[in-house]
Formats: sequence, C-alpha cells, structure tokens
Amino acid sequence: MTSVSVQDRKATRRHYLMCRPAHFDVSYAINPWMDPAKPVDNELALMQWELLYALYRSLGHRVDLVNPEPGLPDMVFSANGATVVDGRVLGAKFLNAERSAEAPAHRAWFRANGFTEIYEPRYVNEGEGDFAVTDSWILAGRGFRCTPEGHREAQEFFGRPVISLELVDPRFYHLDTALCVLDGDEVMYYPEAFTLGSREVLARLFPDALLVGRQDADVLGLNAVSDGLNVILPEAAQKLAGQLRARGFRTHGTDLSELLKGGGSVKCCTQELRF
Repeated sequence: MTSVSVQDRKATRRHYLMCRPAHFDVSYAINPWMDPAKPVDNELALMQWELLYALYRSLGHRVDLVNPEPGLPDMVFSANGATVVDGRVLGAKFLNAERSAEAPAHRAWFRANGFTEIYEPRYVNEGEGDFAVTDSWILAGRGFRCTPEGHREAQEFFGRPVISLELVDPRFYHLDTALCVLDGDEVMYYPEAFTLGSREVLARLFPDALLVGRQDADVLGLNAVSDGLNVILPEAAQKLAGQLRARGFRTHGTDLSELLKGGGSVKCCTQELRF
C-alpha cells in the first residue's frame, strides 16, 4: 500500500464495554489456551486489566462496565457478550454451557442502559469474538464456535453484508484471534488461520491488508484494538508493532499474560458499542 504517516492517521473516540476480572479463573478448558492445572494470579490479572482500562481512558475513549457475576470466570472477555452496530444489539449464544449465562447478563446490561433494539439469537454466535465490523462488511468467523446459521441471522438483523470466513487452527478459535480491523476497511490478519478459500476472499476484499506471521499470531498479537491511529496490542507482538508503526499507527503494547491463560487478550476484553 502507499506510505501512510502518523499525520495521515486519525483517531476517533470510541465507546467500549468492559468487565473487571473479579471472578476470573481457569477452572475448565474450552479452548487450547486453557489449562486448569496452571494457577492464575488473580491480583496480577486485575492489575493488568486495570492498566488496559486506564489506557483507553487516557486515549479519550469512553469505557462503561458490566458487573462481573460469580460463577462466570470468563465474563472478563466482554467482547463475546454481544455485537453492536448502529446502536442495535445482537446478543450472544455461547456454544459451551460454561459460558451460557454470560449472554443474558449482557442483555440485561443493554436493557438497563437504554438500548431498545436487542435481539436474542437462535443460533450460536459469540459476539465480537466471531464478528469484526468494517465500513463495508461484517466479517464472520466459523469453524469452531459461530455457525453459518448465526452468520445469516446477523445479516438479517443488521442488514449489512456478512462475509463468512472459515477458521482451521483450533488455537485461533475466534475470528478476533486471527484478524483485526485497523480502520475503515483496513485490516490485518494471519493467513494460515483460514482455509485456502477464505484466504482468497480476504485477498480480494483487502489487497492491502497487513499480513501477520506465526510468531506474533502465537502471542495473540491480532487480538488487538484500534481507534484508527492508536493500536493497543499484546506487548509480546514486537514484529507486528513495527509493521504497524511503518504504516503510520501508534502502538501501545500491554501485558495481559494472566488473561491469556483463559485464551484472551486485548480485544477479548473490549466490546465496542457502535452507534
């Protein structure tokens, strides 16, 4: 792509929903990152989360909080609770029973905070874990969690074209572990996480995409959040940070190593409320 400088990039103020890891633990395994035999340092997990929360606020973004509920250790991964586009809320329906109660907890928050178009899905989708919103499309991952029926349900509800992409590596079980929207229709992704056909679709839609290597993908470097200028990503994704700076982005590395034990990082902790 043509060279883009920091001066050419523009941050837009975002509205996020997060959940403190008050009850975070790894007491079961529903993805390859989780190992109940490895202890979790709860104080460190909370401190790492608080630093991410403070970073968003320092960048001028609004951050609302949904209350953590006992017995829901993965509720800190608030991105999975819903997808919000144009102020309309597509609720989540979790594949695994261990997380199923998170969905009504999120819907209750939206009802209590003035959202009026809230849809309870019939088919599995795990919120922004499975859906990534660009200016032109909603990209949708399938293969491990969300179903093709869930993709059709999202398209009917939002009235936006949904592009289905098939994931093939269980370590990248959600779309937000393998692809990140940077700005508008600009994305970055790890090609080997997708089937050959899905790679071809991505190459056609995003010929100037930033392609990320295995080393950065393996530390969930793509589980990142961008406001169009600032990209918040795991600090271990050093090569990726350099690639982003070369494209005119400002990078902010953060350590969420305790939450990574649950299979999530920056994006998993961050649901975007789009109006």
